[in-house]
Amino acid sequence: MTALTLAAAQTLSIAGDVAANISRHLVFMQVAAEQGVQVLVFPELSLTGYEPTLAADLAIAPDAPLLAPLREMARELQLTAVVGMPIRLALQTQVMIGALVLGADGSVAVYTKQHLHPGEEVAFAAGQGGAALAWGDDRIALAVCADFSHASHPRQAAQAGANVYAAGVLISEGGYAKDSALLQGYAAEHRLLVLMANHGGPSGGWACAGRSAIWGADGRLLAAVPGVGEALVIARRDGEHWLGHVVAV
Repeated sequence: MTALTLAAAQTLSIAGDVAANISRHLVFMQVAAEQGVQVLVFPELSLTGYEPTLAADLAIAPDAPLLAPLREMARELQLTAVVGMPIRLALQTQVMIGALVLGADGSVAVYTKQHLHPGEEVAFAAGQGGAALAWGDDRIALAVCADFSHASHPRQAAQAGANVYAAGVLISEGGYAKDSALLQGYAAEHRLLVLMANHGGPSGGWACAGRSAIWGADGRLLAAVPGVGEALVIARRDGEHWLGHVVAV
């Protein structure tokens, strides 16, 4: 198994237009595969945009046929993609904020946002998290936005053996300084490679900051998008070290 290469996808989501957003995700997956990426993480609710008022109508089951193009592309490219979507689990009426793990082997795993941002409880129920992704000796713990605002979340991930912490988020201009400092701090404190995939433009009435980033396990910034717009932030292991760079999409 080759050394892990992973990436944060900074995307622009069209509100409620899942088909158009899937098409754009496919482009990102293709570009990522060309860069040798094996695990690609998209922002919170990337397939719908951050649109709580639309979530009940757009929510799907994790194995919904709607996702077939993404699943087939993941298998074809041998790429694992983590995409954001409102979901309903079997026999439940509640909608949760999901991060769906579309595996290179055709599998689908589910992570559900555990900690809701104030106000989200109107549209969403709190989830139960999900298992870390295994890649060789690496363990990639997932987070969705407000999850990381609870220090216990990355701490528990590290205690469970994760060495990578990957968060799909929606972070506004006003919240970026605080939130990026938290993530950088977790990298250094818990010796985690920390990846943050943010929206690259407005969503749900929020002026998103973009600036998706990856920090090394010493807290050092490896690479970041300089602002808004669409791009990939890639981290590739080189021996004992990680190297990062940004690719426009």
